[in-house]
Amino acid sequence: MRLLIVADTHVPKRARALPRTIWREAEAADIVVHAGDWVEASLLDEMENRCRRLIAVYGNNDGPALRERLPEVARADLDGLRLAVVHETGAAKGRETRCERSFPDTDVLVFGHSHIPWDTVAPNGMRLLNPGSPTDRRRQPECTYLTARVRHGRLEDVTLHPVTRD
Repeated sequence: MRLLIVADTHVPKRARALPRTIWREAEAADIVVHAGDWVEASLLDEMENRCRRLIAVYGNNDGPALRERLPEVARADLDGLRLAVVHETGAAKGRETRCERSFPDTDVLVFGHSHIPWDTVAPNGMRLLNPGSPTDRRRQPECTYLTARVRHGRLEDVTLHPVTRD
């Protein structure tokens, strides 16, 4: 099972559209995970039409139209892998311990908000992933996204990619 993991797309505020690289990855993925801050519902509509499966949440920059359609927290069982998605997790300091308390029975927690890529493991073994942003790098050297695979209930081949402009 191939995953594309994105967050903080901010379309059309930070970019008029998603980069073609992201659309290619989305169409090749079995599942697209989006950790919020869409900004406009039109991007959600397009993702729902172009992706096989979408697991998504709203973020702090998402208004009523998106909040009516998306949850604050999404959970899914992916071939035995317990996934949770949320936009905000709070400050970096103490994140792993705080998240393992807030998301028990979770193998992988995907989050966004900071636009800063993150890949750590909590003391209980839960993996925390933030893909950065494919459209707004903020203080990072480049815009980014993640890909991964789920095999037999295990997350594998997690790769952070820079967004290429084409």
